[in-house]
Amino acid sequence: MIGRSKSRPRELSATVTYLGMETRPGLPPPPPPLLKTALLKAENPPVHYYRYLYDAVGRDYFWIERRLWSDDRLRSLLADPKIALYTLYLGGVPGGMIEFDFREAGVGQICYFGLMPQFIGRRIGPWFLHQCIELAWDQPIKRLLVNTCTLDHRRALATYQRAGFVSRQACRAMKENVLKRSIQRWRS
Repeated sequence: MIGRSKSRPRELSATVTYLGMETRPGLPPPPPPLLKTALLKAENPPVHYYRYLYDAVGRDYFWIERRLWSDDRLRSLLADPKIALYTLYLGGVPGGMIEFDFREAGVGQICYFGLMPQFIGRRIGPWFLHQCIELAWDQPIKRLLVNTCTLDHRRALATYQRAGFVSRQACRAMKENVLKRSIQRWRS
């Protein structure tokens, strides 16, 4: 058939590490970036804005789950008052994002966290993570969770651990139904 791709789904293998912290860490904050910064909560963010952040931050790390969601499903998630999306602005432009999920009583979950490619490697990540951890502990939680995998930035796990997260479990997992053609397109 013309126009129909014969690409077969491709699975990517990764080791997922689940981390948590039971109390607000008492660590001193890392030094702030040498840029003007603002960390703003997105109030009722439009789907296109979320997709922009998600794609720009997660493209190199195979963030695909939310790419597969319909606009209606994503709009519903973003409308939930227990979901919080923050954008880090650096020098007046979006520099990173974090998405929290506080729907489970007493638990905060970091769903997505990362920087735009142009800000990686500038020692901004640890400072940004510290600010986000402080925001999370301002909520009525008893535990803060995050997971990372070997498809994420090579320093992601160490950065979470230095921030006070403790590894709870690691296991092999598959990122399913990733089309080879789509991966190549997302990488370009």
